[in-house]
Amino acid sequence: MLQNYFVSTWRNLWRHKFFSLVNIVGLAIGISSSLVIAMIVHYEFSFDQFQLNKDRIYRIVLDTKRDGFEGHSAAVPAPLALAAQGEITGIEQVIPIYSFPGDAKADVEVPAGSVNKKTFKKQESIIFTNSDYLALMGYKWLVGNPAIALTQPFQVVLTKSRARIYFPKKDLQDVPGSTLRYRDIEVSVSGVVDDLEKITDFRSKEFISLPTLEKTSLKDDLMLNVWDDWMGYSNLLVKISPQAQPSQIEQGLNTILAKHSKKEHFFSELHLALQPLSTIHFDERYQGMDIRIAHKPTLYGLIAIAGFLLLLGCINYVNLSTAQASTRAKEVGIRKSIGGNKKQLVVQFLGETFFLTTFATVLSIIIIPLLLQAFSAFIPEGLTFSFLGYPSMLFSVLLIVLLVSVLAGLYPAFVLSSYNPIQVLKNQQLVSLGQSRQVLLRKGLTVSQFIIAQFFVISTLIISKQIYFVLHADMGFAKEAILTFRTPRDTIATHRMQFKQRLQAIPGIASVSNGFLAPATAGGAFANVSYFNGNEELKPTVHVRWGDDDFLDLYNIPIIAGRNAIASDSLTEIVVNEQFAKEIGFRQPGEALGQFLKYNDKEVPIVGIVKNFHTQNLHAQLAPLIFQNRWGDIFHVKLRSAHSGEMNWQKTISDMEELFKENYPDGEFNYEFMEDSIKKFYEKEQATASLLNWATGLTILISCLGLLGLVLYTTNIRTKEVGIRKVLGASIVQLVSLLAKDFIKLILIAFIVASPLAWWAAHRWLDNFAYKTPIGWWVFLVSGLGMLLLAVLLLSVQTFKAAAANPVNSLRDE
Repeated sequence: MLQNYFVSTWRNLWRHKFFSLVNIVGLAIGISSSLVIAMIVHYEFSFDQFQLNKDRIYRIVLDTKRDGFEGHSAAVPAPLALAAQGEITGIEQVIPIYSFPGDAKADVEVPAGSVNKKTFKKQESIIFTNSDYLALMGYKWLVGNPAIALTQPFQVVLTKSRARIYFPKKDLQDVPGSTLRYRDIEVSVSGVVDDLEKITDFRSKEFISLPTLEKTSLKDDLMLNVWDDWMGYSNLLVKISPQAQPSQIEQGLNTILAKHSKKEHFFSELHLALQPLSTIHFDERYQGMDIRIAHKPTLYGLIAIAGFLLLLGCINYVNLSTAQASTRAKEVGIRKSIGGNKKQLVVQFLGETFFLTTFATVLSIIIIPLLLQAFSAFIPEGLTFSFLGYPSMLFSVLLIVLLVSVLAGLYPAFVLSSYNPIQVLKNQQLVSLGQSRQVLLRKGLTVSQFIIAQFFVISTLIISKQIYFVLHADMGFAKEAILTFRTPRDTIATHRMQFKQRLQAIPGIASVSNGFLAPATAGGAFANVSYFNGNEELKPTVHVRWGDDDFLDLYNIPIIAGRNAIASDSLTEIVVNEQFAKEIGFRQPGEALGQFLKYNDKEVPIVGIVKNFHTQNLHAQLAPLIFQNRWGDIFHVKLRSAHSGEMNWQKTISDMEELFKENYPDGEFNYEFMEDSIKKFYEKEQATASLLNWATGLTILISCLGLLGLVLYTTNIRTKEVGIRKVLGASIVQLVSLLAKDFIKLILIAFIVASPLAWWAAHRWLDNFAYKTPIGWWVFLVSGLGMLLLAVLLLSVQTFKAAAANPVNSLRDE
């Protein structure tokens, strides 16, 4: 029986090769895209799901408030770990995690003190922690005693991969006792663990014992005894006991914080909270420990796109299968007349769908490596083709095959198996005449396809328009041909001055400034500033920037009233922007000149007003700002135009790097162009736009494949009608119009339905921006005309061919 089903299925697919190809391609596109999306989504939701008792593991985070501004930090005051361990009941394990101050990297010298020493520059994934961390993450010990490996000062545990890098000629059993030097800290290897082959955000590879901090200068650098400050390299995990309630633990933590914090604090409110381990990978409020944050709305959007692509493939199959129903009616009649029942026919037709879907799935799996490359911008680090071999992913593949087989095949199977054999064999034309409901369904499904396609086209145009707007908007400062780089923090001021002078002497450099952050930057730098207007003390949330005398000129930020502040080691004067003057009550910015602000308990006069400029991306409103004239550790360089003379930016940057290495031999020269920095503001939006471009292209392709199949079928069954009309004098233009007008009506209906849906969705998305481009009517016009022209072109090729055919060939049998 199964063999008979298989042979019959193969013959039918081969007999209708074009329609089979359209169905396979449509399903393969939908299935392959869905599998890649399933891999991405499943991978992201698999982070840190392997730990034992993961529902009892939390990261302690800090929430702050000040004058309506809310801040969030994954870092906590360093002394909290010891206090929590000694003062709070219900905590089973306290796991502090510290990293090296600065960039969390360290130069590692191997072996320390040896004549043949070797130094590994800027090593990452190094933390200070205890053995509970290794147990929590499930590291397998290869060498060493976990009970004592991280209990004494100057001990380190390495992963197998790091041990192989540092000691390539030693057996793992001989690695313990070897010496390493981290910056100026010499430690002894006390153990080796296997690399953690799990999906996790905690990817450290070198673990230095916590007692080491107390014996080194890092005790002060990490502020181990400071309660009123915290830095990104101080994090804390806890595992609570089964009986403990998270709310009680939080209450105890905040009691400790209130006891040790100053009564007068920069923030009006500090609150410690327990963040569940399962949410760390998705909560963008708390970024720390080199954790990559996944965006849940984007993942849900990917799931929706996968569903749409699968749906389009299924719609194609239903459309073409029901359109072919009349050509297979005689087959059904014969099968029923020789004893076949409806159940057998349903199984037969569902089997055809399953076979075709399975073939499309195999084809999809073959092309997935190519898709992973094409979608590389969306593929998270660590996700490879091998992930498809996970049991959960294999189950997903099987589920997709079954789901598509049922969705695509169930309705056609019942339609084809329901024909009356007597009517079919007596006059097959009766079947064709009784297909009005099927025709209505096909039209509805075709409209649905093009609604989805039009929705994607309109949304893509609007999002692309907004991205172009934010990337090219006037942010109030010059950003072309400007780059920034940072010098080591312990630089002496006179060295920076000399370095600036030597930079300015490089031919390709137009101007140089030294200071703090660029005018617009990710994150924020805020100042504690207040102004007393005679009745009340105003405390706006103020951004802060500083730079030398050349900073404002380099960025072309004009002073509209007063003058620039005089450079001084101590703060004596300050410049504010127009928005600041407005928020403290002055209608004309110049009226704020001479007013005194309270800045860090010091009275400072306003001596200048600068024109407003954006300190953040265009998601945020213009913010009040203060500017100080002083030096910092960031250099701002404006290059001469690459088009003037023979100036070459790469040569100029190479000269800068050479000068940097000469002045800071241990430093790392990392530069970034201002325009690239601004582009990074909108990485998520650009990723969304790219994703929509892919989705739009695929939906249009699948929809046009389905339309082409229907047009081909329609022109085939109307061949005689076309021949008769042509004999009676109809022109080719009239015949093309006749054959195409029904399909054009469907596309117009789809446009009318899709337009308001796309407008609503795009409008909701644009609400995330404080400054946005208008949704112009031309977006809808371009989308509608573009889709209509594409469909007309597709229709015209086949309908013109049918209309131009010799009517004798189609009427010779009459």
